[in-house]
Amino acid sequence: MQFEKGQIALSFLQNFPGMLKTTVYKIVFFAVAFFVFNPGFSQPDTVLFQSKILTPPQSFTDGVEGPAVDNEGNLYAVNYHHEGTIGKITTTGEASIFVELPTGSIGNGIRFNNTGTMFVADYKKHNILQIDMKTKLVTVFAHDDGMVQPNDIAITKWNTFYASNPDWKNGTGSIWYANKKGKLTPLETQMGTTNGIEVSPDSKKLYLNESTQRKIWVYDISKKGKIKNKRLLTEFPDFGMDGMRCDANGNLYIARYGKGVVAIVSPGGKLLREIKLSGQKPTNVAFGGTDGKTVYVTLQDTGNIETFRTDTPGQEWINTKR
Repeated sequence: MQFEKGQIALSFLQNFPGMLKTTVYKIVFFAVAFFVFNPGFSQPDTVLFQSKILTPPQSFTDGVEGPAVDNEGNLYAVNYHHEGTIGKITTTGEASIFVELPTGSIGNGIRFNNTGTMFVADYKKHNILQIDMKTKLVTVFAHDDGMVQPNDIAITKWNTFYASNPDWKNGTGSIWYANKKGKLTPLETQMGTTNGIEVSPDSKKLYLNESTQRKIWVYDISKKGKIKNKRLLTEFPDFGMDGMRCDANGNLYIARYGKGVVAIVSPGGKLLREIKLSGQKPTNVAFGGTDGKTVYVTLQDTGNIETFRTDTPGQEWINTKR
């Protein structure tokens, strides 16, 4: 396609040399040439399920996680440049440190609620942090020393929270619940290494994966936020799992740690597709872009972020845009 466009531009130059004799025609020609040869303008990013590198390798530490997109389309991920930070990548591709977390705090999963407030799982200090996007003030939204390390969080449409709490040393984990005021309650213990966590688009189901055990569980969510009717959604025979997010149709996009892919699984547990990445250790995913159909993937082994286009917007993106 690019070759054909080049031939058109060349033909334009060969057949109309007289046009270049005037300043006006020169401006017109070079404007056309720029549009033809510049991939960003002439080739909209319409190829689906093909990953490409977004940020330079090692621009984040190997603790890169998050990620999340605000209602203006800016992307955030933890541990940009050094541990204990949250990095921001603007819609024009400019990267910088958005905020330094309090001393000793290190972030993991990031989420926005439907009012645009950022929440961060602080696994070192057993916190869920809250960040004011205008003032950048960091406060503790929820805290409990009984949590080993809050790893990832999910937020319902009522702005209540679920957090995974893995104990990597012992290969165990649990699920915790936080109400709107930040009161934490353990919901289920004696689990495997709980990691990725997500709610369905209607906030009636909770999905939770166990990384080491390679299982994804689904629960029904009661009106009071409790979980019940646990059943196995699906499991994988190899590699691990990390963060996951739902699209608007309820499909789960799962970071397959060690396999170097994002797996898309239907609400019924069917593997629909795998998107191959450049790195091998994806840690989490998020939806963004102007239409919510751009997926961002953080990668531990390459210390950066990759991105690909999909055919369905993410539910979190829809919630954030409200």
